[in-house]
Amino acid sequence: MRDLESFEIIPEPPPPNGVPRSAWFRTRRRPTWYRSYAALLIVFDYAAVALASFTATTTIDRAKSGFQQNLGLFNLIAYVLLPLAWLAVLWAHGSFDRRYLGGGTDEFKRVVRASWTMIAIVSFLAFATKTRLSRLSVGIALLGALLFIVVLRYAARRLLYLARKKGLATHRMLLVGTVPEAMDVLTTITRSPEAGLSPVGIHATEGYTTQLQEPPVPVFAGRDVVALVRELGADTVAVCGAASTEPGELRRLAWQLEGTGVDLVVAPQLTDIAGPRVHIRPVEGLPLLYVEEPTLSGLAWLFKNLIDRLAALVGLIVLLPVFVAIAIAIRISDPGPVFFRQARVGREGRTFRVWKFRTMYTDAEDRVAELKDLNETDGLLFKIRNDPRVFPVGKLLRATSLDELPQLINVLIGEMSLVGPRPLPAEDGDFLGDVRRRLLVRPGITGLWQVSGRSDLSWDDAVRLDLYYVDNWSLVLDLHILWRTVGAVLRRKGAY
Repeated sequence: MRDLESFEIIPEPPPPNGVPRSAWFRTRRRPTWYRSYAALLIVFDYAAVALASFTATTTIDRAKSGFQQNLGLFNLIAYVLLPLAWLAVLWAHGSFDRRYLGGGTDEFKRVVRASWTMIAIVSFLAFATKTRLSRLSVGIALLGALLFIVVLRYAARRLLYLARKKGLATHRMLLVGTVPEAMDVLTTITRSPEAGLSPVGIHATEGYTTQLQEPPVPVFAGRDVVALVRELGADTVAVCGAASTEPGELRRLAWQLEGTGVDLVVAPQLTDIAGPRVHIRPVEGLPLLYVEEPTLSGLAWLFKNLIDRLAALVGLIVLLPVFVAIAIAIRISDPGPVFFRQARVGREGRTFRVWKFRTMYTDAEDRVAELKDLNETDGLLFKIRNDPRVFPVGKLLRATSLDELPQLINVLIGEMSLVGPRPLPAEDGDFLGDVRRRLLVRPGITGLWQVSGRSDLSWDDAVRLDLYYVDNWSLVLDLHILWRTVGAVLRRKGAY
């Protein structure tokens, strides 16, 4: 434990050989991994379009395509010109922009928009030149190219994640702001190694004398940011918290970084509000940040409820043999009821009883008091990694999340949703403060807390993730969480 005054403050070095600081960045800094990764994407995208063309030609008779007299021209168009044109359109739509690569959905949104552009271009050229084309072949080639590009880019992203877990292919980030604000951002971005953000230092904008745990990266004060970027080899500058509200300083920093290839990002205090809810509307040169209300009703919300009910009904029918097998295994392991039902708090504070497969011995509730000191979590949670109340089959059910499957019954009758905040036990009483906001939506079988660490998370992190979901809900977010749930279940991280 030490304060900022005891951190080593490295004096600013003079410009080398008297060269003006403005000339330090004559060459644009680019992360070395980006060129290799972009080249890999180019190869994958070209191969995807060529594969789609091959698939189309093997499913139809090329003689019906209008090129029966010149198959050489057909092959030139299908395997050279079309892939090259597709790469050009992908590039024009920013699909190779390093700001969107390796994380989030922006990359795939741009791929989809580029693909629709290509479909429009091909359709227009076919109409303008009156070329006789097979509609089936064109459909297979164009839609197949979109599918293959998305699949191969996803595979490339998984390779990138593997590299980032080993400390490779990362963005070296300098955090600018007060130490507490910078530490909040540092903790958040380092929680997910796949994001590829590697903090290399903190530029403290204010003195900080309160005792705190020593940051894991060097802390600097009174330094020129641009010189510090060069010294640390950073390629990204993140302005954190209150420092982002200084428009003059932020603008001057942006000017200093112009032409350097160093990215400037802003981590505002609205850290848990994102996506479509935030809009910038300039008024007389003043950029105003508008925060819209969360959408918890309307057509999209109705569609979510319909999907929940339909998916739950289909799931219960398909999984019936699995339910029977699990029920038999539970009865053999420990005589007693197959299902465990507990009162939980749902939407608008209504109480319901959740369905789960029983994973503990029948006297589990009576042993809570004697195990209270072994609790490994905080807040309203009670978790023990090697809980002696769990019988062997129950451990397997928990590790694979199969014990959660009966909650499809709660989803079918409208008490829960497929995706939503974590349902909390009703006996914990009234929920005060921010926790009450979770009750605006139905609790879910899966959610952000499950795909972000589950029982490994603290109570504060669980609440923060659930509140983020409530404030930023969308159908796309639901689909993203469902997709990530598959990986979380397979990895069994935090499942105990």
